[in-house]
Formats: sequence, structure tokens, C-alpha cells
Amino acid sequence: MFEFMRIAPLLQAPPIGKALEVKGWVRTRRDAKGDFSFLEINDGSCLANLQVVADSTLFNYEGEIKRLTTGCAVRVAGDLVASPAKGQAVELRCRELTVYGWAPAETYPLQKKHHSFEFLRSMTHLRPRTNSLAAVARVRSALSLALHRFFAERGFCYVHTPIITTNDCEGAGEQFTVTALDMNKLPSRDGLVDFSRDFFGRQASLTVSGQLEAEVYALALGNVYTFGPTFRAENSNTSRHLAEFWMVEPEMAFCDLTDDINLAEEFLKYLLASVRSECGAELDLFCKFIDPALHDRLAMVLDQDFARITYTEAVERLRKAGRTFDFPVQWGADLQSEHERYLAEEVFKRPVVVTDYPRVIKPFYMRINDDNRTVAAMDILVPGIGEIIGGSQREERYDVLLARITENGLRQADYEWYLDLRRYGSAPHAGFGMGFERLVQFATGMANIREVIPFPRTPGAAAL
Repeated sequence: MFEFMRIAPLLQAPPIGKALEVKGWVRTRRDAKGDFSFLEINDGSCLANLQVVADSTLFNYEGEIKRLTTGCAVRVAGDLVASPAKGQAVELRCRELTVYGWAPAETYPLQKKHHSFEFLRSMTHLRPRTNSLAAVARVRSALSLALHRFFAERGFCYVHTPIITTNDCEGAGEQFTVTALDMNKLPSRDGLVDFSRDFFGRQASLTVSGQLEAEVYALALGNVYTFGPTFRAENSNTSRHLAEFWMVEPEMAFCDLTDDINLAEEFLKYLLASVRSECGAELDLFCKFIDPALHDRLAMVLDQDFARITYTEAVERLRKAGRTFDFPVQWGADLQSEHERYLAEEVFKRPVVVTDYPRVIKPFYMRINDDNRTVAAMDILVPGIGEIIGGSQREERYDVLLARITENGLRQADYEWYLDLRRYGSAPHAGFGMGFERLVQFATGMANIREVIPFPRTPGAAAL
């Protein structure tokens, strides 16, 4: 008798006159004179609510409908009609209403319209019921689908790289150990934990990157990408860092640094154009309440070519900035967030690609340039965030790679498989990585990265 519909498609093409049912949560209830009530129902499919009109002829009007409060889960069935009032094009004239779950007003913590994000972080199990965090979730979903579309349209193969690994891609040692050993009876040898008696027969960790494994498949399939969770045991409590986050990492055979940069710029523009066309209402919400400059910043990325400079040129620009940075600027030191944002926001006023970083501050796998001082690396910097993408041409020369492994103090035995990729059919190849949460931050204007992942993991915080 009643056709079930989600609210998003219902509002996009309203089937006026049809008998429908919707299921969702009560946002507000307002009782009017004349024995009827207005209910605002949201089912999570979009930002907008559906207005429901329920009158006193319903058998449960006094006993249930007039007791509804914010958060109650309901099923509503009735007729969709054009709304005579301002504020909505259609409304549902209720013929049946079933309460699935009550949310007592005296204890339900989301009664107010506005809560601080810090307060909402204390209840991650309830915060997606707010407009802002639900909007973030839909943007995150849209961006996830868009990145898969981007690579599928270009013939990339999606590869699932391991979460448990025995190598440290970045060489920083900030990894979470994975063990099945009894923490109360750790076996030891020479004063150290004896991981040879552990589940894998050696020390294993949660991955910091799927890049090295992606290279395996790139040198067999051509163009591949991986998208999954990565982990850093970095004791950093900033608005830009998480202990668990998602990385997008394409890897391309027969690709140099220029090709890598071109794809990364195309990739970033594709994703932001997709979210702008698919999540307009959510972006309007963020622009109104979170970041008034959001639309302008997205347009700035989409409507301009990215600037391109070398690391050496960037250092010179920063030295001539006429301002004091918290971190001194010198050649051979990594660029800090304040440096990156200054270049993107004040010097170029658009995204900027910085290339050719000093070899001493970059990982062993990046290809050494002819000057023997720098590597074929690139970072893409965007206003408001700083680095959003980092990549490089990979070192494809066996002898050079082996020397880099040695000079970085890594054990050759741990990387024999990686060296094999250079022994047998080596080819120029390149790739990049993008922290997915930083992209969501940029697309939403959210100030803190903890608001753009469903369940943030940070130092001292791993509860639901």
C-alpha cells in the first residue's frame, strides 16, 4: 500500500500524490492549534528534513506522537502533498506512525541544536546524528567513490596491500608492534624481546604505507593503486595528525616525476569537482557555519594550474619573506606546516608543487637526481592545510638503491625482495600518497582532522 522511499530521492523528484513511507529520526516536533503536530524527520540520506503533518485523528496521537522528542526513531506512512507553507516544497500527511525507539529528552545528550566539536568528540557513537558530522560522512563517502572512479576510468588495478608488515616504508621507526606474545611473560634474548618466538617468527608492525607492496604490483600490472588504513605511532596531538588514517597510493610503471605530478594534480581536481557537484548542500552548510571561504578555496584549486617550484627556490622565497617563522628556514631542513601554508596562501595563492628535496631528509626509495644532493620528490601544498600529497619517482637502479638502504642504516636482508624488483626487469616508476583525511578536511573546511574520520585514534584516545 505504501512505497518506501529515502528522503534524498523523494525531495529531488517529489512523487506528489503518492502513498509513501519513510523511516528516520525525529529532529523536532511542534504542536499547533487545531490538534495537529509538525514533525521534522531526517533519515541520514541528505541534509534536508521531511516535514510530516500528523493530526489528532491518528489513534496514537495523544499517547505517542505528542510524546516524540529529538532522536526518536519512527516509521511514517502517508500521502505526499505540495506544502502550502513556506520553507518546504512538499510534506507528508501522516496516516500511520510507528515508534521504533524512544530517546528520552531528560537523558538524550543531543537536545541542543549546537554543540562544540570537542563535546561531540566525547561521544563518537552519537555525533554522526548531528548535521555537521553527518554531512562530513556523506562528503567522505562521495570522495571515496570518486577516487575509485578516477582510477577505474584510467585503467588502474585496485590492490589490497597488507596491514601487517615487517618493513618500515618511511624509515622513521614510528610503528605499532603487532604481537601474539604474552605481555606478562615476554621471551627475551640478549636483553631484548625474542620475536623469533612470536606468531610470525619475527617482529611485525602495523603498516605506515602500502607503497612498497604497491610497487610489486606496478612492476607487474603497470598502473595500480591502494586505498586503506595506515598507522603511525607518533606522539603528536595536533589538529593535523592521527594515529590511524587512510591513505590513497597510486603507483605507475614507466612513469617519471613529471608524469607523477600531472596525475596528482588531475586527481585532486577530479575529486574536488566531484564533491562540489554531488554534495552541494553539505558544502553550503560548511560554508555557512564552518568556513566562509570554502567555496572560494575550492574554486581556486579547480580553476587554476598548480604553481611549480623546486625546494631550493622555495627556501629562497621563505628567506625573503620578511617575517619570522617559528621554525628557522635553512636548506637541508624539512619544510614545516607554517612554511608550506605561507607558500600556498600568501606567495602563490593557489596550490603549489615543490620538487627536488634534499636526499638527506627523504626516504631511501626516492630516485637520486644527477646533482647527487636532491631526489626526484614532490609535495603538493594547498591553502589551509599545507602538504596534501607527497610522492616521488622511485629509485630503479639496483646499485644506487642498495647504497641508499645501507646509508640509511637498514638491513639489506629485510629488503632483498624489494631489491629483486630492480634485479629483474627494473623499470622507471613513480607514485604518490595522499592522506585521505587531509583531503576531507580541505573539502569541508573542518579545522581539526579528528572531525573528518568516524572514530579518531590519537595519543591517549582509542575508545569508541
